[in-house]
Amino acid sequence: MVDSHLSREIREQPAVLQTVLEREMEAVSSLAERLRQRAPRYVVLAARGSSDNAARYGQYLLGAFNGITAALATPSLYTLYRRPPSLKDALVIGVSQSGQSPDIVSVIAEGRSQGALTVAITNDTHSPLAQAAQTTLDLCAGPEYSLAATKTYTSSLMVLAMLSAAWAGDAERLVALQQTPQWAAAILEDLPHVLQIAERYRYMEACVVTGRGFNYATAFEVALKLKELTYIMAEPYSSADFQHGPVAIVEQGFPVLAVLPEGAAAQDMLTFLRSLQAREPELLVISPLAEALALAQTPLPLPVSIPEWLSPLLAVIPGQMFALGLTLARGYDPDHPRGLRKVTLTR
Repeated sequence: MVDSHLSREIREQPAVLQTVLEREMEAVSSLAERLRQRAPRYVVLAARGSSDNAARYGQYLLGAFNGITAALATPSLYTLYRRPPSLKDALVIGVSQSGQSPDIVSVIAEGRSQGALTVAITNDTHSPLAQAAQTTLDLCAGPEYSLAATKTYTSSLMVLAMLSAAWAGDAERLVALQQTPQWAAAILEDLPHVLQIAERYRYMEACVVTGRGFNYATAFEVALKLKELTYIMAEPYSSADFQHGPVAIVEQGFPVLAVLPEGAAAQDMLTFLRSLQAREPELLVISPLAEALALAQTPLPLPVSIPEWLSPLLAVIPGQMFALGLTLARGYDPDHPRGLRKVTLTR
């Protein structure tokens, strides 16, 4: 295996997840207590890129377990149009690896000026985002040298999951989170095999990545990794949305990568994949379910018994590994995707 910042940072994820659990639980618990006292009416999540995909996970998590409506922010209203909406009685969360992007900082600053409770989730606790927010939660990922985010993405999911569980006072979910580093380590044992099977797809030019529910975010993140590292046209969809028209693009040999964990979305996803069989697609399936893996030309197994709400922290890892393998198979440098910079300053 060719060594790179990307491969090292993919392999660092179990240790980073463990570090976040150990170092940030006190800060998360303190914030959760403040949220119970403050009782915000809704949540606004501001982010870009991989962090925006983490925020999508936050929408499902906070809605399902905290009973609160969570929406993605529209940063252009705060910067380009200078017409910020009301954030009265909101919790405003900015998610950013670098904490540098001016538009995300603007959402947090506006929320604070309107009296909203503001939180920064970032890997740089001295960043402009951290300075703008009232409370900062550290991703604890250490330096991330790869342009493609991996460990900061899963760390962002972990912080959001910790916050949701602590806010709800859900001891059972907090205990389940403690198993995540071990599950991640088990998945990474398959890295050499995944790098090898990626060779099969070296000439792939387009694909669809699909997931549903909590793993809608995973579909977006895996598609992003494929686009930024391998330059293929990888389009993310909810399996439900995909059936409303886009399914017409699937024909014999067309690659469809499906994320299918155990849980409420499993049967719907299985039905969807079976419905595609007549079109003879090339199926890649990330799943713990033998029934789902049996449908795939390329099965990417997950450990069994991972709760669905927690699965996005783990289901993304085979997608990262596959993107790394495909990058190498196509002869590209995983640490220097063309035209990209580590910090993107959007306004």
